[in-house]
Formats: sequence, C-alpha cells, structure tokens
Amino acid sequence: MERVKPTKKFIKNPIQGTKFTIAISSAKGGVGKSTFATNFALALKKSGCKVGLLDADIYGPSLPKLFSINEKPKSEEGKLIPINKFDVQCMSIGFLTDEQTPMIWRGPMVTSAIKTFTQKVDWKDLDFIIVDMPPGTGDTQLTFAQEIKLDGAIIVSTPQEIALQDVKRGIKMFDKLKTTIIGLIDNMSFFRGDDGKKYDIFGAGGVKKTAEQFNKEFLGEIPIYPEIGKYGDQGKPIVESDPDHEVSKIYITLAEKIKKIYFN
Repeated sequence: MERVKPTKKFIKNPIQGTKFTIAISSAKGGVGKSTFATNFALALKKSGCKVGLLDADIYGPSLPKLFSINEKPKSEEGKLIPINKFDVQCMSIGFLTDEQTPMIWRGPMVTSAIKTFTQKVDWKDLDFIIVDMPPGTGDTQLTFAQEIKLDGAIIVSTPQEIALQDVKRGIKMFDKLKTTIIGLIDNMSFFRGDDGKKYDIFGAGGVKKTAEQFNKEFLGEIPIYPEIGKYGDQGKPIVESDPDHEVSKIYITLAEKIKKIYFN
C-alpha cells in the first residue's frame, strides 16, 4: 500500500442518482459485514431515507441470498436497472451469474465491473447508497477510494485481535486515501444466554480500544442473536423481519444518527 498515493490525476466522481455514498468495510472476512450492510440499509430506509445497496464483493456476493433475489436486472438505454426489494434499490454481480459460478477474474476485470456498477446503473433519487465492500485492501477498495466520491466509511469488526489486525490495515488505507471514517462497529460483540448472563465469545473491548487508538468514533456494539442468521438465511434480514427486535432497534438508532450527520 505504500506505493499507492492519491494525486491530482484521480478525479473522484459521485455515483449519479444518489446524494451520499457510504462504504461498509472490514478488511477481514467472516465478521458479519454483509449482514451489517443489509440491515443498515434497511434501517436507513425505515428512518425515511431513499436507499440503494451495492454489493461490491465480486468474488463473494452475498446480497442475492440475504435479500432472496433470484432475478436478473433489466437494461434500458445502456444502463442496468437496479432490482427493488424491500423498497431498497439493489445491484450485485450475483444477479448476473449463477449462484455457484466462481468469479475467476484478475484485477482489471474486477475494476471494470465496479465501474459498471457505479457508472452504468440507473440509480434513482437516492439519499444514500450503501456499498458492501469485499474483505482486504485490494482493487475494489482502491477503485472506490481513488475514483469514486465516498462520503464516508463504516468499519465493522469482531472484538478479537486476529480480526482487528486486518481492521487496523483498513483504517490506515482509508486514512492514506483521504476517505472519512465515520466510525467503528463492534459486531457479534457478545451473546446473552437464557440465564441472562453476558458471554464475550470473541473477547471484549477490542474494537473500542482500536477506535481510541486511531482517534475514530466508536459507533457501538451489535450482539449475537440466532435470529440474525435465521432471518438472513431466509432472505429477509432482521430489521425487515422483526423491526421491534433489540438488534433492529440498534440498527435503526445508528441509522438515525448517520442520517443526522449528513442531513443536518
């Protein structure tokens, strides 16, 4: 990453049809980033925003499963039309390929796909587009950070150090590429058993400590509940399936906070 520095030759263009673009990143797989992105998008919708959701994980798209979308997008006048689900405009490479087809692509092909999704999709009148970023600090992240006007990034992690090692790299990447980090989320933070006790399955406090270390805002904790995975597997995330659930309320409170940041 040391050799890549933003310069004046990078002209950052906003995604047409939307006011604000927010990346959801982790730099680490398996921390629930896609589940967070989908529920956060739905929470923004419930807070009164018009929302789009772009699944930018070319190698491992999750949106088709999490939103139970099994159709291909239509095309009009050279632009792809987002698929509307739960009143959210959606786009994913997974809409264009078979579920079990591996994307055996080199970097330039990934970059080309990202440019298609940001320049040749007919996003309409959105307040926010939420971008579910892939793990790591590679071609997709660089394309967004250098060429697309990102209005902020939320970094998702679990509390254990093995995840936070990659998160710290991600923070440094966004800082180096001059992308505003809105804050850090501690996902799958703890589990509360039937006995009422709190169990820190992945440890405790690591995400908050990392936020303090890098002078970033700590946005809060999202606990583990079996319902989160169940509703995701059913293609109707928990914020949509059960908006009164404790976890849904956490997402909605966060969405209202982010909405105020950008619309105050």
